Amino acid sequence: MSRDSLWSRLRRDPRGSTNPRMLGRRAFLGGAGALLTLPFLESALPRSARADDSVIKRMLAFYVPCGIHMAAWTPATAGAGYQLTPILASLANVKPKLSVLTGLANMPAYPDDVGDHASGTGSFLTCRHVVKTEGADIGNGISVDQAAAAVLGKDTKIASLQLGIDGGSSAGGCDSGYSCAYARNISWASKTQPLPKTVNPQVVFDQLFEGFDPAESAAEKARRAKYKSSILDYVLADAKSLSMRLGTTDQRKLDEYMTGVSELEKKLAKAATAPQCTIIDKPADNLEYPEQVQIMCDLMVLAIQCDATRVISFMIGNAGSGRAYPFIGVPDAHHEISHHQDLQVNFDKLQKIDTWEVERLAYLLEKLDAVQDGPDATLLDNSLVFFSSEIEDGNSHAHKNLPILLAGSAGGAIATGKHVVYQNDQPLANLFITMLNAVGAPTTTFGDDGTGPLAI
Repeated sequence: MSRDSLWSRLRRDPRGSTNPRMLGRRAFLGGAGALLTLPFLESALPRSARADDSVIKRMLAFYVPCGIHMAAWTPATAGAGYQLTPILASLANVKPKLSVLTGLANMPAYPDDVGDHASGTGSFLTCRHVVKTEGADIGNGISVDQAAAAVLGKDTKIASLQLGIDGGSSAGGCDSGYSCAYARNISWASKTQPLPKTVNPQVVFDQLFEGFDPAESAAEKARRAKYKSSILDYVLADAKSLSMRLGTTDQRKLDEYMTGVSELEKKLAKAATAPQCTIIDKPADNLEYPEQVQIMCDLMVLAIQCDATRVISFMIGNAGSGRAYPFIGVPDAHHEISHHQDLQVNFDKLQKIDTWEVERLAYLLEKLDAVQDGPDATLLDNSLVFFSSEIEDGNSHAHKNLPILLAGSAGGAIATGKHVVYQNDQPLANLFITMLNAVGAPTTTFGDDGTGPLAI
């Protein structure tokens, strides 16, 4: 029996007629004014109320386009004693909490003939060989962030956030016969469903903080929390008064529901003492690229801190991005420079771009690491942050030896602080299996070639 059907029967007296008094009984829970009736109580509660005291884990994926200048990226030695290279230098403050992973390959990302940027980006988080098409018959697979969101997203307001800087439609062709769906999205809910990203920081802000009143005083918050608790008491008492009128089946359903309401009381008590997040001012419109990237990083941290979501993907640019970087002295298009032809002048420009991109990651990681998440951990400690590109090098378009960083430990589930070098082109998909297991979404396979967890 559906919830609506059950409630319809609860509203009727033993003679089968609708009781006007019951029809009029309603209450409003929370500042958003969500209508509360027995069948819809749980969905009206704040999502920040936590179900238990276990470690809450998160997953973030950070994509950069056009590969990396690997000579200035790859540490010279393996193990815990490695030295940060010029491109990685900005990560010094969080070095103990991240690892550099060298030698992993995403073999399914290789295209049919040409189109490495789109095929590699489509496969970035799915490790699937995508269908080469510019039409509607796209084919990919579920991405690792969405596999995690299927578990982690059950307890948050937003199951997952897909963010980026460059927009554009998913229709049409973007790279040598490959659909724009592959070039402009890294999150995939299914074989045929890319999840478009939000590129406007104001829209992201509204998603996260709609109905939130930053001017509300502590006394007002306490009064609202007490009101919510009173509403729950009222609903429980009302449900108990109905229980004697029900048959065996409906009695069981109502008992289950009342148990759920009791659990919500516990969640409210925990929420009242949980850390409160402080929101920032709403972002301005028409931000310049560097400011837009920074505010997106700020919003990602707030989304995690406020427990609005536990899964985020972020594209700092679309596949094969031709963006210029005059603000760091590189007025040329990134994609054009990435076809470096082994020219030192291009290597120098690429190193500047790659360094700037990693500095944005460092900014994000340091902000996560500055927020306590329990007595002995930070948000970074309890998260996994995956950073990479669709290809290794822009000139070779290789999908082997990918530039990969993994930050955070998912609450101690993954070792950090070292440079790990893998042999024989170990599948990237195996890393994703390790990540999923670490955040509580266990699996033994992933993508086209994932066969088991990767040791880190």
